[in-house]
Amino acid sequence: MALSHEALVAYCLGKPGAWEDEPWEGDLVAKVHLRIFAFLGSPPAPGESGTSVGLKCGPTREAADEWLLRYPGDAGVMPYIGRSGWNTLRVGSRIPDDEILEAVDTSYRLVVSKIAKRHRPEGWD
Repeated sequence: MALSHEALVAYCLGKPGAWEDEPWEGDLVAKVHLRIFAFLGSPPAPGESGTSVGLKCGPTREAADEWLLRYPGDAGVMPYIGRSGWNTLRVGSRIPDDEILEAVDTSYRLVVSKIAKRHRPEGWD
């Protein structure tokens, strides 16, 4: 069974200092301090399947491109911020759930590492 939207949200919000925000109507994000580390969108409508998550998949576009090569069609460059290493990953696709969760961990670490030390949550690393 594929990772559900609810389980993905819960995993993201379980990170130290993580909190939920909805900066655009219907578009849920997970933040740490004031920075987004996961674009979670909205849950699929009843009867629909598939969800996706936008994550920082590498410190550079070149590093994040590994996802595109490994999972063509299931990983794509996020519009507007993709040049900074952000990808959209399809949940319930050929990308295993454990790799999606590892990508969440990576995104969280990359984002927290750019936050001023005084604003970083305890136990983040």
